Amino acid sequence: MNTEKIRVSIVNYTNTLPFKWALNRSELLNKIELHQDIPSICAQKLKFNQVDIALVPVALISELDTYFVETDFCIGANGKVDSVNLYSEVPLNEIKTITLDYQSKSSITLTKILVKFFWKLNVNFVEAKPGFENEVKGANAAVVIGDRTFALKGKYNYTFDLASEWQKFTNLPFVFAAWVSTEKLPQTFIDEFNAVLKHGVENVVKSVEEDYTGKMLSKEATIEYLTRRVDHRLTDDKRKAMELFLSYIKQL
Repeated sequence: MNTEKIRVSIVNYTNTLPFKWALNRSELLNKIELHQDIPSICAQKLKFNQVDIALVPVALISELDTYFVETDFCIGANGKVDSVNLYSEVPLNEIKTITLDYQSKSSITLTKILVKFFWKLNVNFVEAKPGFENEVKGANAAVVIGDRTFALKGKYNYTFDLASEWQKFTNLPFVFAAWVSTEKLPQTFIDEFNAVLKHGVENVVKSVEEDYTGKMLSKEATIEYLTRRVDHRLTDDKRKAMELFLSYIKQL
């Protein structure tokens, strides 16, 4: 572990805006080395000890020998999330191939779990290449996550919100990413880190007004997304959902 500064990797999506806003205005910023990455890179950096704590796709946990879920916050949803979707031109039962977004292991794994255990489809999975989100045609569907989904609203005949589909079958919320370390971090740091994240979650409107620079959503729509769709608190139900999700991964 870096003894001078704790290395932190955070997902660089709109859904983490309250976290980033709070971290960038906190005294804690002087004690950390902050990396902003896509989810798969957050995961890679944690797995290969390039950072000390990261906001990683929950599916990564199944690959770690030891792990610690270090905070009371996450990227989760209590039902529809709007930014993790399966897009298709045909109904579910007519889909033959699904192209999987390369940016998040949790969304890819959730898709495979829904396909096998809940939707019970016989499909082939295809690895995505840049620009794939515009190539949904015929019986080929695609999973797209993050801010790119904002531009796809209404573009295709069918949109299946993966968090909503998970809730439909399990009656539980879903956790896409959690703050995880592979070594136990000092409790003093975790307490301070938790307090900063809490401050961000309690000031969503302010964080958007001061820091949102995206072009795909208005500030009003961003506030609605961050307060009505994304849920940042790692509740007991979300912890249960994480355990269930990890148990399904073992059965894939």
